[in-house]
Amino acid sequence: MTQHLEKANAEQSSAGADATPVPAVPQPNPAQVPTPRNMPMRQPGTPAAVPTSASRRVRARLARRMTGQRGIAAVKPVLEPLATVHRELYPKANLQLLQRAFDVADDKHSHQFRKSGDPYITHPLAVANILAELGMDTTTLVAALLHDTVEDTGYSLEELTRDFGSEVAHLVDGVTKLDKVNLGAAAEAETIRKMIIAMARDPRVLVIKVADRLHNMRTMRFLPPEKQAKKARETLEVIAPLAHRLGMATVKWELEDLAFAILHPKKYDEIVRLVADRAPSRDTYLAKVRAEIVNTLAASRINAIVEGRPKHYWSIYQKMIVKGKDFDDIHDLVGIRILCDEVRDCYAAVGVVHSLWQPMAGRFKDYIAQPRYGVYQSLHTTVVGPDGKPLEVQIRTQDMHRTAEFGIAAHWRYKETRGKHSGDSTEVDDMAWMRQLLDWQREAADPAEFLESLRFDLKSPEIFVFTPKGDVITLPQKSTPVDFAYAVHTEVGHRCIGARVNGRLVALERQLENGEVVEIFTSKAQNAGPSRDWQNFVVSPRAKAKIRQ
Repeated sequence: MTQHLEKANAEQSSAGADATPVPAVPQPNPAQVPTPRNMPMRQPGTPAAVPTSASRRVRARLARRMTGQRGIAAVKPVLEPLATVHRELYPKANLQLLQRAFDVADDKHSHQFRKSGDPYITHPLAVANILAELGMDTTTLVAALLHDTVEDTGYSLEELTRDFGSEVAHLVDGVTKLDKVNLGAAAEAETIRKMIIAMARDPRVLVIKVADRLHNMRTMRFLPPEKQAKKARETLEVIAPLAHRLGMATVKWELEDLAFAILHPKKYDEIVRLVADRAPSRDTYLAKVRAEIVNTLAASRINAIVEGRPKHYWSIYQKMIVKGKDFDDIHDLVGIRILCDEVRDCYAAVGVVHSLWQPMAGRFKDYIAQPRYGVYQSLHTTVVGPDGKPLEVQIRTQDMHRTAEFGIAAHWRYKETRGKHSGDSTEVDDMAWMRQLLDWQREAADPAEFLESLRFDLKSPEIFVFTPKGDVITLPQKSTPVDFAYAVHTEVGHRCIGARVNGRLVALERQLENGEVVEIFTSKAQNAGPSRDWQNFVVSPRAKAKIRQ
């Protein structure tokens, strides 16, 4: 839970502070290496043997075994932690390319320093390390190492394209443009619109930006207080929700907690202390719950891992503010996560949990059948646990867990390791939210309207409803059948005259609930059009904009 604080304290100590240390290089056994003492003596007058190509290959393999991981020797010591992490997922990664990118960035930033006094190169290196830990591809790491060169040095985009290719240049250019934009300024709406659409076509730009902000937030203490507060607010309003939309849960949580510590330091310290004080009783409660679940799963022959899922400080604070609760009234400071081997075991595990404790009405969500944002999959349920305390339980497969932790980064890694091109447009096809962005930009005539839609969507909780054919439609909370109609198609919205929800006729202003099946009745009249009264109850930016037109 305090991992990000430990990282923040150590981040500026060295260029590779937050990377995995390189294993010690195994020393060769002297008995296996020819030396003047154990080498067979050549008889006088006998010509020296000329090594064959086969023997040279054998010696090369032997040398690689004796010098550690294959290819790591191709990089300088400062890059070894990054190379080691990256090679775990990409054994054939081009480390020479990473080294060349680092050398260029190191040279271009050679006279620049961070506010902490550290050489500037420590920042792009830390960003690349974050992305390597998320499992991003080599091209993304190269772009991360170079992401500030065009903006902060004399290195031009043309030179970058010449030296590293158009794909790397595209990513660096996207991050550079995003850095120049004030995300809260209406005057920048058209620029934001163009950039977001470009990023929707290649989400790696967004992933680099999120990693860039994460490292900056970890080292924010070196900036003036007013600048810290400005960046922290932007992080909470835009960057953390963006990480959430990309499915990068671990990054989102850390960003929120870091921003919370800057904006509300006293409240943050108080919650950290209260959580620590509650730790012994919480651990005892968790051990009891975990033992019951493990034993019952084993009796049902379900192979699974059961672990605790701690709440994060910002989410605890939000519950206290939004629900008006005191800290002592918040029982679910820790939840349970069950990781199964197969999808069918996930549903069986829900049955096990519900057999142990009473499920709370309306608290079961099936994100396996209805993936959130096209990425996140899991089963959620809340039960009345021991001592009458609410207990939140998440159930998912191991693969779903990796995606839930790292989001689109894990999604990208899965595609990459299956041999698909990392820039393939099919990436976007699997991202429902990205597809929605592309739809919005095509339909929004006003850039400011598009920006409003984006900011609303980043912050708004969502519901999932179904068409009669079983297609899933994602809508903002409190949406109505009219919002649903416009989400299906503009003409369906314009011609909407009635709705049926779960087989029953309902008023058009009725608020929809998760999992409902919605059917829209439309008029065939040529002059059919939207009613201005609808603006009084629709909530989605898309519906509001279409009714106004």
